[in-house]
Order: sequence, then C-alpha cells, then structure tokens
Amino acid sequence: FAIMICPIFKIILMTPVGRILLQASATQIVGIKLLMGPTDTDAKLSSSAMAEKGINQLKSYFNDAQYEWSLPLAEQGTVFQQKVWQCLSMIAAGETRSYSQVAEQLGSSARAVANACRANPYAIVIPCHRVVSKSGLGGYYGKTDGNEIEVKQWLLNHEAR
Repeated sequence: FAIMICPIFKIILMTPVGRILLQASATQIVGIKLLMGPTDTDAKLSSSAMAEKGINQLKSYFNDAQYEWSLPLAEQGTVFQQKVWQCLSMIAAGETRSYSQVAEQLGSSARAVANACRANPYAIVIPCHRVVSKSGLGGYYGKTDGNEIEVKQWLLNHEAR
C-alpha cells in the first residue's frame, strides 16, 4: 500500500467582509472560510495555480456579484448536505429562499437545512447567505447576531445592487 499526501495551499484574501482563508490542493478548492476572529488562523500561507484561481474568482465576485463561479470544489459532507448545497447553488445572486422553502423542495426540515448551511465548507461560493428565515435574516456561520449577520447582510446587499 502507498499513501499519497497531497499538499494543501492556503491563501488569505482581504475583502470588504473581512479576511477569507482559501485552501486548495493542486487540482481542487478544498475550503473557503470567513476568518471572523483575530487569531482564526496561524496557517503557513503558500500559493498554487489552483489557489490563485480561487482568489481571482473571489475578487471577481466582490467586483461583480453576478459573477459565475467555475471552481472545482472537492466533494465534502454527507449526501444530504451535498443535496442542500446543490440546491443553494441554484439560487441566483440577488434572490433568497427561506430555510422552509429549501426544506420543502428537498422533503426535509428547516432545521436540517440550517445545519447543512452551518457545515458549508465553501463560504460565499455555496451561497448559504441567500437562505433566510421567514421572519428576518436568520443565521449565518452558526451565529444569529454580531459580525456574522453583518457579513450576511453585506453579501445580500452586494448581490441586490
């Protein structure tokens, strides 16, 4: 047996919503994470062509919210989470759906959809920010107030322009 270890390249991008950590292998994006705290990463940063492609597409999104993503994302999550994320990826920029609307479409519960959103490994690219509660913004990044909600509101405003 041979075990192959693929290096993971990490880049931090400063954006209008704060720092974003992008992680990539040589062939796929393996994570996009909002860094909400001051010491969220002590990762050694290094780049690759794939990481640069991800960074360039994030920059394009922040310049134009209608930007069409074309990133090879590494498959992650459970079968159910993948179904939720696939459903969310169909929500156009500038539009929103409620957790219950997504749940109804998938024959699930709003809480299960919210949990899948919380587990999203690809912030912004898989647009969990476009899923809102019936009575307001709902949560973002596992929080229902604070900086995370300000980020969600900024993203929705950016896409509504």
